[in-house]
Amino acid sequence: MGVLIFVLVVVAVLVAVVLAMAVKVVKQYEQGVLFRFGRLVGTRDPGLRFIIPFVDVLHRVSLRIVTMPIQSQGIITRDNVSVDVSAVAYFRVVDAVKSVIAVENVNAAINQIAQTTLRKVVGQHTLDETLSETDRINLDIREILDVATVEWGVEVTLVELKDIQLPDSMKRAMARQAEAEREKRAKIINAEGESLAAAALGEASDTMMAHPLALQLRNLQSLVEIAVDKNSTVVFPAPLMSTIGELGAFLARETASAATQALPTDLTKTIPAPAPNGVPLTV
Repeated sequence: MGVLIFVLVVVAVLVAVVLAMAVKVVKQYEQGVLFRFGRLVGTRDPGLRFIIPFVDVLHRVSLRIVTMPIQSQGIITRDNVSVDVSAVAYFRVVDAVKSVIAVENVNAAINQIAQTTLRKVVGQHTLDETLSETDRINLDIREILDVATVEWGVEVTLVELKDIQLPDSMKRAMARQAEAEREKRAKIINAEGESLAAAALGEASDTMMAHPLALQLRNLQSLVEIAVDKNSTVVFPAPLMSTIGELGAFLARETASAATQALPTDLTKTIPAPAPNGVPLTV
């Protein structure tokens, strides 16, 4: 009786183990590739799947996008500048069967070919092109990887240069170049400002020549600005005294003109005045 119970327990354990080995779960983002005695049987969609233990082998392949960093590579550009460039690649499996049969380890294979492609593409460009035309370099790398990985059932969706490290000597040279460029722009802007100022001064001089009094008024305004600084010494422009005389004459003419306009013009007055013959004069 005890032996029978023992046998039943052993059989139950074996059945449980076999069932556990026969039941497989394929997740929503996966696809199963089934082999039977080493031969490809087909694929299995997501869900609960049953296989024959010790006969079938189920490989589950993830179909999600994989982010793979490409480690920094020492590269010599076309103009013989040594740079360290790192990148990142995004890819996904589009054919689960090819990714299992065509290549042993798809992730390692893509990592290696991405490194070699990065060195090849960047080495064909100059340093300035590498720094300024990253979009075109990214596109070239992705196109080359797509051609190589299509046989593996993998699609490279994106490649981006992540970091470009320059030698210290090159950094200093680029800093000097940028500083010289900024100085050139500053001198050009200063020259343009001087040109505009000269044009404005020319127009102002023409106006002052047409109106001489404007120059004198500008001199007086300069004196007012100097007086604000509370200087102990005030320099009077040479034409100042003549200006004062001109202002006095101008005010006198204005006063005389106003007085003349105020006198009535339609009245005749008789102003007695002594005459040689004693007859009053009529004005």
